[in-house]
Amino acid sequence: MKAKEFDQAFDEGHDSIDEHIDWSSAQRPGLETRRINIDFPEWMITALDREAARLGIARQAVVKTWLAERLDQGRRG
Repeated sequence: MKAKEFDQAFDEGHDSIDEHIDWSSAQRPGLETRRINIDFPEWMITALDREAARLGIARQAVVKTWLAERLDQGRRG
């Protein structure tokens, strides 16, 4: 489906776009993931696990959130 046809279907009130998109191959540009290995001292892992438990999320989510916040601050100056 071309973009113009897609826009027309949306403008005509078609609620679902699922039939026109192959979600299995969809990508979010700039948000692709890459695996890295990083070593932390034991006390950091313990602190991360404690914070993850407090928030009810995985350790990895804590690390990603904190890094994203810090990197975002750096971009804003």
